[in-house]
Amino acid sequence: DACCVQLTSPTDGVVLSVSAISERPVTIGTPLVSIGDPAQLELVADILSNDAVRLSPGALAYVERWGGEGVLDARLSVVEPAGFTKLSALGIEEQRVRVLLDFDSPKAARASLGHGFRTYLRIVEWQGDDVLRVPVSALFRQDGKWATYVVTADVAVLTEIKIGHRSADYAEVLSGLTGGERVITHPGDRVVNGVPIINRDDL
Repeated sequence: DACCVQLTSPTDGVVLSVSAISERPVTIGTPLVSIGDPAQLELVADILSNDAVRLSPGALAYVERWGGEGVLDARLSVVEPAGFTKLSALGIEEQRVRVLLDFDSPKAARASLGHGFRTYLRIVEWQGDDVLRVPVSALFRQDGKWATYVVTADVAVLTEIKIGHRSADYAEVLSGLTGGERVITHPGDRVVNGVPIINRDDL
């Protein structure tokens, strides 16, 4: 009876990890086990600081490729005020910020997800209804302003436009284009204002 000491957990949960597996003397304050409730998971992500400044608590997020079926919903809860330097996979120093997110999806939809599991996260920076958009591949800089080539009567017409929010694939059009207009994506050096255009599908 004198060989063991009973320790009481300060909270309900399960043992997530054991810091000291083999018997040995420990000093006061030495961590022995980590205890947590897997039903109360939160998401922790390290994102670039120049992306973090555009995010606000309450932003919608999507949890993908987590190993289960479907996509899980989450909400941004905290953007930590201090950043840190981290080396990228290419060895480049990046300033990153840690953000915390809470799940919106019910626990039953993520019952197999546990502590320390890897997921892919997409956070919605901005969203709008009835947004006119243009492919980023159709945009280029002209005299310091954004421009694109609009196909009018089978002729390329250089058109100055104003864009707003932008993703990797599309940009929001604030002015310069109307819905239904055709633009030229990936225009080469031979595409200039007034040059005739032939649709490849018509060849």
